[in-house]
Amino acid sequence: MGEIKTEPLDGAEDQKEEELTYEQKVNNCNTIAKPMASKKLTKKVHKLVKKAVKHKTYVRNGLKDVQKRIRKGETGIVIFAGDITPIDIMCHLPAVCEDRDIPYVYVPSRRDLGGAMGIMRGCMLALVRPHDDYKDMFNELKDEIKTLAVEL
Repeated sequence: MGEIKTEPLDGAEDQKEEELTYEQKVNNCNTIAKPMASKKLTKKVHKLVKKAVKHKTYVRNGLKDVQKRIRKGETGIVIFAGDITPIDIMCHLPAVCEDRDIPYVYVPSRRDLGGAMGIMRGCMLALVRPHDDYKDMFNELKDEIKTLAVEL
């Protein structure tokens, strides 16, 4: 039988060292990514997404799915990733959210948003719907997002 290798792989070490700070992630974002969530608010958003993913159909992710659900009348909180390129593919959605009175916020990293959802890939945007299990956190986050000022 073969021996079990106990040394960490070179790639695993590089990934740990390459972890960017919040400020570096914000610098990588597009200029239209406003309102950007603060570091504290970003953590709250990721926490809400982690709780919501446990309930089937309460988190919608991906451009087509979220767009279709908003058009059909679903409400909740829309979370955009700020480091999407090209931005043209989703730049119309904040206006749609404003028309439908749906609060939205940008988080700095699509990888972190995907990680909060439990998927290995990055996630461009997500729609989180309210549920009784996380109702308090959802309402608190919704109020906080509505008070964020959009720079002109």
